[in-house]
Amino acid sequence: MGVPDELADRMSMAEQHEYLRAKFSRRSMIRGGAVTLGAVTGGSFVLGGTAQAAAPTRSSAPATPYVDGAFVAPFGRHLAFGNDAGTEMTISWQVPVPVKRPFVRIGTHASHLSVKIEAEVRSLYTPAGIGASGDHTQYYVHAKLAHLKPGKTYYYGVGHDGFDPASPRFASTIGTFTTAPCRKEPFTFTAFGDQGVSYHGLANDSLILGQNPSFHLHAGDIAYADPAGQGKSADTGFDSRIWDQFLAQTESVAKSVPWMVSYGNHDMEAWYSPNGYGGEEARFSLPDNGPDKKNLPGVYSFVHGNTAIISLDPNDVSFEIPANLGISGGTQTTWFEAQLKKFRASKDIDFIVVFFHHCAYCTSTAHASEGGVRQEWVPLFEKYTVDLVINGHNHQYERTDVIKGNTVVKKLPIGETAYPETEGVVYVTAGAAGRSLYAFTAPDSYEGHLNEVDSVASFVNTKDGKVNETVTWSRVRYLNYSFLRVDVEPAPRGHYAKLKVSGIAETGDRIDHFTVARKAK
Repeated sequence: MGVPDELADRMSMAEQHEYLRAKFSRRSMIRGGAVTLGAVTGGSFVLGGTAQAAAPTRSSAPATPYVDGAFVAPFGRHLAFGNDAGTEMTISWQVPVPVKRPFVRIGTHASHLSVKIEAEVRSLYTPAGIGASGDHTQYYVHAKLAHLKPGKTYYYGVGHDGFDPASPRFASTIGTFTTAPCRKEPFTFTAFGDQGVSYHGLANDSLILGQNPSFHLHAGDIAYADPAGQGKSADTGFDSRIWDQFLAQTESVAKSVPWMVSYGNHDMEAWYSPNGYGGEEARFSLPDNGPDKKNLPGVYSFVHGNTAIISLDPNDVSFEIPANLGISGGTQTTWFEAQLKKFRASKDIDFIVVFFHHCAYCTSTAHASEGGVRQEWVPLFEKYTVDLVINGHNHQYERTDVIKGNTVVKKLPIGETAYPETEGVVYVTAGAAGRSLYAFTAPDSYEGHLNEVDSVASFVNTKDGKVNETVTWSRVRYLNYSFLRVDVEPAPRGHYAKLKVSGIAETGDRIDHFTVARKAK
């Protein structure tokens, strides 16, 4: 992406960003004829309320010429919960060229889209010389909805001048979404990491849609526009257009299922912002209730029924890939503990699920375990008895026994139950969503194909480099494409509520299942 290897090796993400911005001058950006990163129009709006346009952000180029909207169709629709998953939803999509006055129509029936809400365009310019992207501008559109009703299904359509989803011509483009309930009730969610664009990604998406999830968690390494993933801008394979392919691939699920992302090492792109996340901020609208939206836009939480979900950014604590190491100055961990304390004290929340990219516990021969996560967050998982930790980073499926104090508290064979209140934490690596697979040092061992071993050779990444370790907690290993399904079952107060967790292969076969049980409040 333009920083020589010998410099990138010793530069932080912010230093690489500064280098690239100096190298690609204002003159070259204007010559490209597009804005760098800014709002073309629109803002954040309230369903049934008064629209208030947001102030446009900076522009480094003359006004963008618009194309006749009758010849342009939106694509890449994807949803995300707002801070309150019961009343807020963001609808996002993409257009290939500039259009006038983009909007969302929304209603309670496909034939009655009575409310029309203006949308915001975030344009993203990548000049020639930043990897393989060419001189390229992408246009991402967002409409934030508030004051929705919990547990209700809405119909929506996205459009612009010349393309109105209320027209019979475009009736096939109407989508739906359902807000989170205001009470405890059963639901399902799915999760994986490391998808990218591939046949296997498509296959996993089709299976996920069949699970009818209430939301999906993507634990980092989203599109792989940066194929190297070392937090270095020297990679000549970087191609921002991969994001267009990814959002088109994902649309079959994400147009109706909130697709909640966290950020991994392949998601740091130095050109767009000092933290590397400027591109993601153009493409996604996530909850903004985290500790530091400027530096950590992928850190947030939301609640669905009796379950709290927390997304973390492990690039902040990663010894293995330190481009953003320490970027939060400790504020992320402080915020995380406050969230855990708040959710554990809530009478409405039984389960806490945490998802992020780098693995706390994994025996992959590629990345294995991240010592920064063990140092900063594992003590908090254990202190507040987190019910389930979901990671990506390593391209395989692996599930641990119940762990506390870096040792096995209880073996957890397939089909058995963990009790985090009195035992420890279970960790799942679900990083086989679509990218090329890694390897284990031990044989596969999964449902219908058990091959258990007493110990597995592995390593952990520390501030001093890789440290070898022999572990006894690797209970299930599956080296093929897969994802995670979690069925949440509430219970009356004093009875055991359950998380029924299943590993599902790309073939549709179940490769693992276990239960996490906790007394309902």
